[in-house]
Amino acid sequence: MAPAKLLLSIVELGGYPNFSPLYQSLGYTTVVENRMRKAIAFLRRQQPDVIVTEFNFQSDFRDRTSSLESLLAVVQRLPDTRVVVLYDREYEPQFEKLRARLPVHAALAFPVSEDDLRGCLLGLDGDAGIDA
Repeated sequence: MAPAKLLLSIVELGGYPNFSPLYQSLGYTTVVENRMRKAIAFLRRQQPDVIVTEFNFQSDFRDRTSSLESLLAVVQRLPDTRVVVLYDREYEPQFEKLRARLPVHAALAFPVSEDDLRGCLLGLDGDAGIDA
């Protein structure tokens, strides 16, 4: 029996369905963090197979657009970790600027359906870089 895959779900703002049952149905052991700092601390201890996180544009940051930048900088040192970003279409230009600098394996615009996310996660197993 293959060991369970590890998925880190970072839900800072939420406002969408709890996808934990979906993650579990796909064979993932799921860890949920609600603060980016805690998620980054988790990455120092363990390397998840997949991270599902949000892009939350923060115009008040002086040197970056989102705390997602800090996470992606850490993930660059974890070559086997795939990142799926959920984002609001209103902030797509800011997200695309970030994405041009730091790798994201897949992105889904809100509203995100369970079927879309399932397809995205299943696609990560066979493709190193997809767009959904």
